[in-house]
Amino acid sequence: MTSATNKPKGVHLVGSIPLKDSAEVFQALSASLGARLRRIPDGETGDRSGWIRWQLQVFVDHPMFELATADPDSYTAQGQYRLRPEAASDPLTFGPLGYSAAAKSSYAEFSRLKQEGQIPEGCRFQVSLPTPLAPIAGYVVAKDWAVVGQAYECRMQEELEEIMSFVPASELAIQWDVAVEFRIWENVSPDQADSVKSGLIEGLVRLGNEIPAEVGLGYHLCYGDSGHKHFMEPVDTANRITSGVGRAINWIHMPVPHARNDDAYFTPLKNLKLGSDTELYLGLVHFTDGVAGTQQRIEAAQRVVQDFGVATECGFGRRSPETIAELLRIHAEVSDPRT
Repeated sequence: MTSATNKPKGVHLVGSIPLKDSAEVFQALSASLGARLRRIPDGETGDRSGWIRWQLQVFVDHPMFELATADPDSYTAQGQYRLRPEAASDPLTFGPLGYSAAAKSSYAEFSRLKQEGQIPEGCRFQVSLPTPLAPIAGYVVAKDWAVVGQAYECRMQEELEEIMSFVPASELAIQWDVAVEFRIWENVSPDQADSVKSGLIEGLVRLGNEIPAEVGLGYHLCYGDSGHKHFMEPVDTANRITSGVGRAINWIHMPVPHARNDDAYFTPLKNLKLGSDTELYLGLVHFTDGVAGTQQRIEAAQRVVQDFGVATECGFGRRSPETIAELLRIHAEVSDPRT
């Protein structure tokens, strides 16, 4: 068992938490984890609970798109959209995506609770955002990705600027959720892999460089569950991002499947090259085997790397709300506050 003096330092919450609203999320996380948290998400409650699913409506409502096909291999297996042929010559722009509006509402609750002393003084307001490629790959036909992706990313940057207009930089943290990129990498043919990966990394670096240095910045490197078995790819991705981004990256999160507490899984962490300002969080907390199983994964990781915090593999969004209190208790028991 992990001794009290060797507990990992700090807890990271990826994003989604299936509670009633942001106020309930902030109160639950602060009460359970307190000083273990550097930043606190609003839980992505309500319409946002299905990660990018709520972005489908952006394309449904947009006059320049029409329904093409339902792709059974897409993230949602719902209809994909294409640009209308008659709109091809018109400039493509997007209106509000909803991320800025959601952040404004949640930040009001965050600010109120912080003033009341319910949120730790140094804790930042975390906004978790999908990379623009995620909704594009999920809801747009591949031949239109380049054009649509550029316009969507432009609107995402505008929403980021809106968020930074009402959240002080010293209180804000932005996390880019990197998920679809790993699926694309795994599906490309060997003769395309290098060029495809290079382009995706350039996009991830660009997103990081869009965040001012005063704002917290992190990446959630998500490749699903144990079916995505390669740890080396996230390590390589993290190294390439950190070497490319021209500002400090404050945290990197990597998932750890339930069944992996063996040395072979964690060995690639020896090659991880993070800056002195970058905290590593390993998503090795699992509800199904509780404290005992989580500690086995911690001990395996500590044989390779010592300085890391804990998290789950991904957000809590697909969990039953009744399990959240116990899951937070597990996080608290296996970790200590970061100093």
